[in-house]
Amino acid sequence: MHWKLLSLPLLLLLGGGLAHNAPALPDSQIARPARQFGLPFAGDPGPNTWLLGQGYGNTLGAYRQRSSIYGNIQGIHFGLDFSAPCGTPVRAIGDGVVSEVDGPHGSPPHNLVIRHAGGLSSLYGHLLERGSVRVGQTVKRGQVVGKSGDSQGTCVSAPHLHLELRDWGHQRLFNPLPYIAADWDTLTLAGGFSRGYEQDLNNPRRWQTPDDQPEARRGGRLLNEYANPWPPAPAGAR
Repeated sequence: MHWKLLSLPLLLLLGGGLAHNAPALPDSQIARPARQFGLPFAGDPGPNTWLLGQGYGNTLGAYRQRSSIYGNIQGIHFGLDFSAPCGTPVRAIGDGVVSEVDGPHGSPPHNLVIRHAGGLSSLYGHLLERGSVRVGQTVKRGQVVGKSGDSQGTCVSAPHLHLELRDWGHQRLFNPLPYIAADWDTLTLAGGFSRGYEQDLNNPRRWQTPDDQPEARRGGRLLNEYANPWPPAPAGAR
């Protein structure tokens, strides 16, 4: 199945309300990471512009909520969180077609999804307001598609953009780092969210760097239900 050969109605059906019931795409239909996408913000990072707040994967913050907030996506943080003031213009990371605006994928108060070639979709969550694009619209890399908001709706508590890279079926979630052209060595040095990764002391080097993080699948078993974790989660954290 080739993206350019699909009709628009079928594209939108696969990306719309039935997305969580769509089959996962096999590896043969998923583009390999080649730094083919860009960052969702323009300009340089900094304390007054934007920073990488939380990475993708087995983060400390996700581990503490592995069975609750992140339980359906195998216990890991399944996107990148970019800290940014509310209203910061959000840009498409690549060419594609808008498949959802305020769709069924959470990340309130608003979200949108862009479908790209190679079986990949990007999701932009916690937008300040409904996206400035419409379903079926073709967008280009770097085009403004919305404004960053706050997951708690205050623009004070947790202003950030949540960015995910998924397959078209919304069943597989990928580490965006090898897909996005950026100076990740610098971007991962600072941020406002919980830093670092949870360790399994029985396998202490596994999933401890930003680019060495696992793919997640919707509804799969927890990847980080460790018998010997470090640091231990606070009492009652799940």
